[in-house]
Amino acid sequence: MPQASSLFTRLEFRLAERLFQNRWLLPRSKRTQRLTMRLFKRCADAGHPDALSVYGHMLFHSSLSPQDKARGARYVVEAAQSGDVKSQFQVAQIYEHGCAQYPRREDYAVTWYARAAQAGHYLAAERLACAYRLGELGLAVDAGQAAYWQRLADRQPLNDAAVA
Repeated sequence: MPQASSLFTRLEFRLAERLFQNRWLLPRSKRTQRLTMRLFKRCADAGHPDALSVYGHMLFHSSLSPQDKARGARYVVEAAQSGDVKSQFQVAQIYEHGCAQYPRREDYAVTWYARAAQAGHYLAAERLACAYRLGELGLAVDAGQAAYWQRLADRQPLNDAAVA
């Protein structure tokens, strides 16, 4: 039965993605938005890695209540721990800037930026290059490390999948 529920979760996620991205499928309305968010939430609660990332990001960045922001951050952290590169970058930003549930921790931010950069996220590599150039995130100025991360960033193809 877990395989059937996993298939159903994947189908729900695909539907939620389509509703979110395509205006032609159903007209944009409050009802469609609620349905889309409900589908993303169900998939995230079921542990779907992409849903954890997408729904967590939406909650963290667009929720008004601190509880929803904290829940969004938890979803993003869970997706990052499962290996989602975009979520790893988002977790690094969460730790760099801090929030209620995850206070500012520059050492954690550097770790997550490095994980994301080594997995191919060029913005993470650029952030580390800048941090080493300017001595940010608790790092000492190091031209060699800055050059290493900049070379890694320059090698990454510029595409939508790696941006956010």
